[in-house]
Amino acid sequence: MNITLITVGKLKEKYLKAAIDEYAKRLSRYCKLEIIELQDEKTPENASEKEELAIKEKEGNAILSRIKDSMFVVAMDLNGKQLTSVEFSKFIEKQCLMGNSNMAFVIGGSLGLSEDVIKRADYKLCFSKMTFPHQLFRVMLLEQIYRNFRIANNEPYHK
Repeated sequence: MNITLITVGKLKEKYLKAAIDEYAKRLSRYCKLEIIELQDEKTPENASEKEELAIKEKEGNAILSRIKDSMFVVAMDLNGKQLTSVEFSKFIEKQCLMGNSNMAFVIGGSLGLSEDVIKRADYKLCFSKMTFPHQLFRVMLLEQIYRNFRIANNEPYHK
């Protein structure tokens, strides 16, 4: 299985990089992982709705340029479906059985994802209605992807 994480913004914090490196190492037993970091656009303090839309579109175009036609795209979106860890594992297993073994998970910048990225997505997933920093969310997503493989392989993992 191939998993691509497409994210807007660069990781700067060493402790988050260390966590991502740890989950990437753990995931190497189960899948080929690629993490693509895209440049985030600076949002002015008092940006208008039009300016914010333009920023989301620019980031969205960068995201879309990295998505291959063969990818099953999961957009991380506040309006997406919320799943338990077991449901998430069954979802990924089902996609693999359907031939979707090349999955891309997309995390937008501070303004979220553009409409074009949402439209391209094959599935919209929401971890919580709460807002998280996208750098921290990367760690959370990788942890859940790792947990998915442990569940799917009937391997122990703390609850």
